[in-house]
Order: sequence, then C-alpha cells, then structure tokens
Amino acid sequence: MGKAATDSILVTKDQSSEKLSEEGKKTLLAAFFGFTVDMIDVYLPIIALAPAMVYFQPADLSPTVATTLYFLVFVLSLIGRPIGSMIFGYYGDKIGRRKTTLVSILGIAVSTLLIALLPGYAVWGLGGIITMAILRLFAGIFMGGEYTSANPLAMEYAPKQKRGLFGGFINAGFPAGTIIVSVVTLATLKLFPAGDATSAYAVGWRIPFIIGALLSFALFIYSYYKVPESEVWKGSKKADNPLKDLFSKANLAQLGQVFLVMSGVWFATNAIISSLPGMLKMLKVDSTLSTNAQLITNIVMFFLFIFAGAISQKIGRKAVLILFGILGFTVSPILYYYLLSSGYQHASSLILLVVLVNSLVMPVFGVLTSYITERFHTGVRASGYGVGYSLALIIPALTPFIMLGLQRFMPYVYTPIVILVIGGLFISIGALIGPETKEVDL
Repeated sequence: MGKAATDSILVTKDQSSEKLSEEGKKTLLAAFFGFTVDMIDVYLPIIALAPAMVYFQPADLSPTVATTLYFLVFVLSLIGRPIGSMIFGYYGDKIGRRKTTLVSILGIAVSTLLIALLPGYAVWGLGGIITMAILRLFAGIFMGGEYTSANPLAMEYAPKQKRGLFGGFINAGFPAGTIIVSVVTLATLKLFPAGDATSAYAVGWRIPFIIGALLSFALFIYSYYKVPESEVWKGSKKADNPLKDLFSKANLAQLGQVFLVMSGVWFATNAIISSLPGMLKMLKVDSTLSTNAQLITNIVMFFLFIFAGAISQKIGRKAVLILFGILGFTVSPILYYYLLSSGYQHASSLILLVVLVNSLVMPVFGVLTSYITERFHTGVRASGYGVGYSLALIIPALTPFIMLGLQRFMPYVYTPIVILVIGGLFISIGALIGPETKEVDL
C-alpha cells in the first residue's frame, strides 16, 4: 500500500473519531490565534490609529480630505484580502497549507511593525500616510493569506463530529481580536492622552501596533515549531492549477453559492460592525459609552460564535445560516431602528440593544469556517475557502456609497438598516440553494 493511500486511511479514521489528536490541537490553536491576530490588524487603524491621524496630516487639512485619507488607510487592507486569498490559496493547495501560513503570518508581523515605526507629517510630509497606505495594502494581502491556509489546515485535522465546534472556536478570534485592540487602546489613551500632533498620543499610538506585531511574531514562532502539515493535503491528489480548477465548471457552482452567502455576511457586517459606531457618534452618544457597549458586545459574541458553530453540528450548517439570515432581515432591523430612533437615550438600554442587534446576526461567523471548508474538495479547498470568503468583500465594500445614495429617500442614520436587510436576504437565499455539509468527509 502506498504512502498516500495509508495517509488517507489514517486521516479518515481521525476525521471520524471524536478525539482531537495532538497535531490537531496545535493547528486549532494556531488557527484561532491567527484569526485573532488578523482581527487585531484589521481594527488597529479603526480603533488605535484614529486619534493619531493628526500626526500624519497637515493642520489645515479639510475635514473631507482628512476623512478620505483615514478611509483609504482602512479600505486598502480590505482590497488586499482578495488578492492575498488568490495568491496564498493557490500555493496553499499547490505546495501546502503550513508553508503558506508561515509566510502570511510573517508578512503581517513585518507590515504591522513597519507601520509602528513610521514618522509623521513633520518629518515626511504626506509621505508618511502614503507609506502607511501601501503597508496596509500589503498587510491586507498577507491577512487574506493567513486564514486561507490556516483555517482549512485546522479543519482537516478536526474530527468530523466536532468540526462545527472547532470552526466556531477559530472564528471567535474575531471578537477576541477586537477586545484586545479596544482594551490596549483604552489603556494607551489613558497613559498618553490624545490631542493635536504634539500630544502624548502622537507617540503612544505606536504601542498597540508594536503589541500587534509582537503577537504576530509569537504566532509565527509557535506555528513554525509546533504546527504540522495537513495529512489530508499530503495524501490527496494535487491540482495542476488550483485557481483554474476552482473556476472550472466542476467547482464554479459551489464558489458562486459561497460567494452569495459571504456577500450577505459582509453586507451585514458593514451594516452593524462598521456602521453602528459611526451612527451612534452622529446621534451624539457619549464615545466612552459607545466604546463600552461595543466591548461588552464582543465579549458576548466570543461565546455566541462558539455556540453557533457547536449547534450547527446538531441541526446542520444550512439551518443555522438560514436562521441568522432570516433574523438579519426581520427582527434585527426592527431593533436596529428602535436603537437609532430612541433606544440610545439610556445607557443600559443602549448597551442591551447594541448587544441584541449584533447577537441576532453576527454569530453566523461561527459557522463559516466549517461550512466553507466542507464545500470544496481537497485539491481546491484553500483556494475555495480564501476566494469565496474574501472576494465577496468587494461588492459590500461599496456600502458607504450605497448609503449615500439611500439618503435621497430616507434619513442617512437609518440607511444601515437597509444594508442589513440585504445582507440577511443574501445569507438566507445563498444557504437555501446550497447543500447541508456537516456529514461531508474531508
């Protein structure tokens, strides 16, 4: 019996057993911490850098241009993700999950550290923020590569009957990363108050970025020494060109269906995660109260992501996706409207409503890692996971412009509710036209 056949038998036995191997535990932890680091890097510009933007721009810059520069820094990392998913997805299927994971983690670490070392406008003029924008693009490419390789690697080690639970745990890195950035930034602002370009925070903003870079380097070292290559991948037939195979007739329907589900997820994410803090700011909600509400919400989300993944193992991935999709275009929009119209008047009711609006939709992330991994065969699994997850970002990235168009017909503050309804519909329809996957053999 050949080695590939032997590996396949061993993997099949491991996939069907209830016990997670030591190698599986290492890959699971690496995927979780990788996703946490990924989210730290995503939200550093939003949470940690926002008070320090005055350090990178001239004092007489108009508010419109200043806002555009800030938006550009954030958006470039999103643009980089689909690029990274295609590059690293291709090589993840071609040369292995482990190698591409290591390269992507190292790239995130270096990009984040270089941002922490950037001089401001007084030294480099606009060169500082231009360089930051370029580094954010590269960081986005490497971020797109990290989960593209690491998440399928972890799922290929997970026992079939626990893939839902472990997938939920991996994606719980999303709220975990946001919690870390929020706590570190709040502590940094306490020690280094923000103000103009000469304030203490002009130096202090570097601390969250340095911490983010150090966490990435630590993850790289752990993955290098502890995380093995996927036995499923080693025992499988390799595609000559994984991307070409992914977009072939045999796999295009699966990719299109995953793309529809993920487009809905990203629309919902933009409506709630990205837009809600800005809407509360427009309504003059105290920034400390708003930040605390988001922090409490993310703590709740951490547990709900894991729960959603675990319950999908009982009732099915498809049922959980449809459920959150329906809640996304029915109950959650009603609560969102109440929150924006009058529910923000009292601290306790505001926090409760923020938690509920998130809780009725965002735990859908807890199902995604297991579901998307199960939708593609081994030869294109990394490519399918990365492209399906990341390419769907592009259309929802137009959300700010859609909201501007909607304000012709309704008050701008309520426009995220329309985006949320679109997201819920896309998730539900996408899940309905797809199969159940929890019994799939990887």
